[in-house]
Amino acid sequence: MNILFVARHFTYFRNFESVIRLLAERGHAVHLAAERDEQLGGSAMVDELVHRYPAVTAGDAPGREVDDWLPATSRLRLAYDYLRYLHPMFDGTPRLRSRAAERAPAFAVSFGDSRWSRWAPARRLVAGVLRQAEAALPPSPRIEAFLRQQQPDVMLITPLVGVIESPQPDYVRAARRLGIPAALCVWSWDHLSSKALIRDMPDRVLVWNDIQRDEALRLHGVPPERVVVTGAQCFDRWFDRTPSRSRGAFLAAAGLPADRPFVLYVGSALFRGSPSEAAFARQWIEAVRRSPDPRLHQAGILVRPHPQRRAEWESEDLSALPGVAVWGGNPVTEQARHDYFDALFHSAAVVGLNTSAFLEAGIAGRAVLAILPPEFSDNQEGTIHFHYLTTAGGGLLRTSRSLDSHVAQLSAALAEGDASAANAPFVTAFLRPHGLDVPATPLFADAVETLGRAAVPARRAAASPIGRAALRGLRALERSARGRSWLMDDEERRSEARQLGKVQAADEQRQRRQADLQKKAAGKQARERRRQAELDAWRDAKRQRPGA
Repeated sequence: MNILFVARHFTYFRNFESVIRLLAERGHAVHLAAERDEQLGGSAMVDELVHRYPAVTAGDAPGREVDDWLPATSRLRLAYDYLRYLHPMFDGTPRLRSRAAERAPAFAVSFGDSRWSRWAPARRLVAGVLRQAEAALPPSPRIEAFLRQQQPDVMLITPLVGVIESPQPDYVRAARRLGIPAALCVWSWDHLSSKALIRDMPDRVLVWNDIQRDEALRLHGVPPERVVVTGAQCFDRWFDRTPSRSRGAFLAAAGLPADRPFVLYVGSALFRGSPSEAAFARQWIEAVRRSPDPRLHQAGILVRPHPQRRAEWESEDLSALPGVAVWGGNPVTEQARHDYFDALFHSAAVVGLNTSAFLEAGIAGRAVLAILPPEFSDNQEGTIHFHYLTTAGGGLLRTSRSLDSHVAQLSAALAEGDASAANAPFVTAFLRPHGLDVPATPLFADAVETLGRAAVPARRAAASPIGRAALRGLRALERSARGRSWLMDDEERRSEARQLGKVQAADEQRQRRQADLQKKAAGKQARERRRQAELDAWRDAKRQRPGA
């Protein structure tokens, strides 16, 4: 079977590496196509897959043509995605709503700010018009040509519902037009609740658990028969894993004392503009050091910054604090994974704000704790997926709203020791819903093979009259200077304001230079007139002298 797997960039394949390996081992050809470059280490992982498995290849995934339709495509999709966050269920997630508003065109944000947006029929009407206009967009010949060239029996795609503009919806539409079975592969635990909406329905949506199944049905309108619960294949590698070295050898490598327990602090990928987590981690360390429990007071502390936010940790030198080490890289290579799992396994407890590392800590049998400081509430209780950590299977997280109460919880966790039994209900419900001993990777591969054997007819939906009319209206706005302002997002408006400011500053500077030149010219003329007057006066005086 020929499988095309499309991702935004190569690091996205990290969560499907076990599936890619198994599909190759089952004799299938897998082509990994990324739409843009990345700098998080995914390319090295893909290179290793290509080197090890002759049936695995990799390359670029072309985007839509750069033509007159590209701006309209982007604006329609971002406007449609923004409208989902106007639903009352997102009232408690203001950062998700504002993040979508930053990328949405002005007309959509204006609607969101109006009283009409609080009326469900009005939201449905506007969303329906936008959806029909987006459906009326012409297909991408470049993407269709790429699919014809690849000739896949099945196309997998991730994340599809990202928060930035991407040609991935065009891939699903092209697959439908060509009769290629397509599956959305859910990438993360917040995939369906905090990103964009599914537009053209893929033939399958492969989810981790019943919670994500409900999100696919309720939030995206996916037909029940198209959703397959496989479990979280990306976490299979952490089950039944053993540490790569002894505790003493690991602590020596990390730079921590071996005669005491250590607590692992795991960094989070926070919203842009969030406070510095590194500065908060320093406050947390100081609170731990004030603990009356001597075991916790003297414990080692290992900090693992999140790969996407490492820069902020470089300005906060925590490693200079006694008994603290900042160590560990992005687990995309085998050695980095050994380092990561060893850190989880040998730790006495795991602490953080909101990160998928909590899930891996749960698998490793460690107590998992989160502090809920108000300055980070948008990243925690201000998201939907965070609450699953406290509810699924009875919950995984132990949370507290102050550092003092958190330190007391942490002290109790160190006294309790291994938390495998306590974590098992959550791990089963959220990561392995078919049973704690049933890995997700084979079930995922089975679902891909089943879809590849399915007969999917080519489907070429005709654009509706409303969609065509709305699209014509949008194109008319694009041709108008005033209309374009209604189509700009925040960044475009700021960019235009900056450009206008530069033009105005240049005009003012030009006017100042011109005024200076005029002033200098007027001064020169005045001096010339004075000199001429003095010369004329001298000549008159000379003529009037006797004997002249």
